[in-house]
Amino acid sequence: MNVPELALTRQYAEIAEELAGAFAQVLSAQRFASGPRVAELEEKLASYCQVRFAVGVASGTDALLVALLALGVGPGDEVITTPFTFFATAGAVHRVGARPVFVDIHHSTFNLNPELIPAAVTERTRALIPVHLYGQVADMDPLLAFARAHDLAVIEDAAQAVGATYRGQRAGSFGRAACLSFYPTKNLGAYGEAGMLLTSDEALAESARLLRNHGMTQQYLHYCVGFNSRMDELQAAVLLVKLRRLEAWNQARRERASTYTRLLAEVPEVVPPAVDPREPASPSTLLGTVSLSNGPMRAGGHIFHQYVIRAPRRDALLEHLRARGVGARVFYPYPLHLQPCFARLGYREGDFPEAERAAREVLALPLYPELRGDEQEYVVETLADFYRG
Repeated sequence: MNVPELALTRQYAEIAEELAGAFAQVLSAQRFASGPRVAELEEKLASYCQVRFAVGVASGTDALLVALLALGVGPGDEVITTPFTFFATAGAVHRVGARPVFVDIHHSTFNLNPELIPAAVTERTRALIPVHLYGQVADMDPLLAFARAHDLAVIEDAAQAVGATYRGQRAGSFGRAACLSFYPTKNLGAYGEAGMLLTSDEALAESARLLRNHGMTQQYLHYCVGFNSRMDELQAAVLLVKLRRLEAWNQARRERASTYTRLLAEVPEVVPPAVDPREPASPSTLLGTVSLSNGPMRAGGHIFHQYVIRAPRRDALLEHLRARGVGARVFYPYPLHLQPCFARLGYREGDFPEAERAAREVLALPLYPELRGDEQEYVVETLADFYRG
């Protein structure tokens, strides 16, 4: 059996007719940048994510850049974030001239460990960027309390978490700003590059609108030096069609995640994802309990952008799965503090042991709303065969 890592063609088959109509409307209007569909998407996503404003941009990376610039983060500043995430998070900090300062992750959730943040703060610290990795919201209560006490801006990297919740509140609604990515593989994916900045701060939203359009409020009149990061109408049209299905798709992901966790109970070598059972969500999300020294972790309503296990002999297992038609993948094999381009920051192997351990052990199994039960059974049976030897 062949089980692809992702099967966007199955999703497309479900929405092809509606997409054709949406595309036809855009082509007929012949307006392609920052038009009425972008405005409609901004309004609907702001409401969905429980914020006042949403600003469409060209990518999730640009959303991070715009957020940092709008908050005035720049040369000489420091921004605390995780070393275990996609490169764009720290890359955006570097791009605005600030210094990324890494803090290790929690073993069970792979998200930033709030207990370790105080030791990383200096007089130059301006902001925190927690990443809601794999679709699970970071532990926001202690992080936000610390940020308030030290006058630090919080920028949520919610690129993988649109629709996730923490104590009943949507990802993207906690910080001064939040950033979404609509890369095609995301739970809410465009058919190209697109992103969104979320905020309830009106002044910050206005700054973001200026920055995404070369600082213009009217044609050829520039109030700041921005850049071109406009979202195009075709991507907004795709996302409006998909947004209507996002809740159902996220629930389907939770159900398939629950199936994996049940099946993996027969494979003691691997550790499935953990989710806080106190989070008000569907019973199918209650996949495990996360423990910290000070009690259960407040993890949040996972939407399973990825279903990520910890696996001994990970690289050999990955080769075994791929040889048998299972499209597994590693997110992410190299922690950011050990990336060659960040060597100047002075970090060394061993500085962040949990991030380094995760990079050696994590493996994402195929998971998407259209994944069939027999395919999941095949994935787990193939995985179990590896450990049987």
